[in-house]
Amino acid sequence: MIFVPSTKQEKLIKAMKNETFRKAALEDADDVWEILRRAIARRKEDGSNQWQDGYPNPEVVQKDISNGHGFVMCQGDVVLGYVALLINDEPEYDNLEGSWLTHEDFVVFHRVAISENHLGKGLAKKMFGHIEDFAKQNNINSVKADTNFDNPAMLYLFESCGYHFCGTVYFRGSPRKAYEKVLIP
Repeated sequence: MIFVPSTKQEKLIKAMKNETFRKAALEDADDVWEILRRAIARRKEDGSNQWQDGYPNPEVVQKDISNGHGFVMCQGDVVLGYVALLINDEPEYDNLEGSWLTHEDFVVFHRVAISENHLGKGLAKKMFGHIEDFAKQNNINSVKADTNFDNPAMLYLFESCGYHFCGTVYFRGSPRKAYEKVLIP
């Protein structure tokens, strides 16, 4: 049996092959903020309290990019998604109510968001792959992240991508579910 993709599948396959993952440049800040702004609105529409307290904001995006922590997934010149990546830099993770799988170096990611125009195309899962590749390129075998208890899409992504629930951390007074994935070198 020969697999013949539909037109929609062909477009998705082509889009996935042409996408890149790179450090964000200051010129990307407006596009990144627009993606995050829409993600904030979606969280509110979903009845979530995540990102409803003025964070993230344009200043956070500028700081991410200026510090070399902001990364974009693009197709050509179009920014499809955004994430902030840090190495061993999340003080709140020292206060985990639970237990991490490892106590070695780790990559932590925050502020994952996909463009409103590209939702439902599997790009968030693709972003997770880029994050894990970033960790491997830096000889790090642990990726940690967290999300609100009321973010079912992100909770599903963690589970479907092989992340393990490790406990609860708190940001700005709110509890968040913390996850870790141990990568095979």
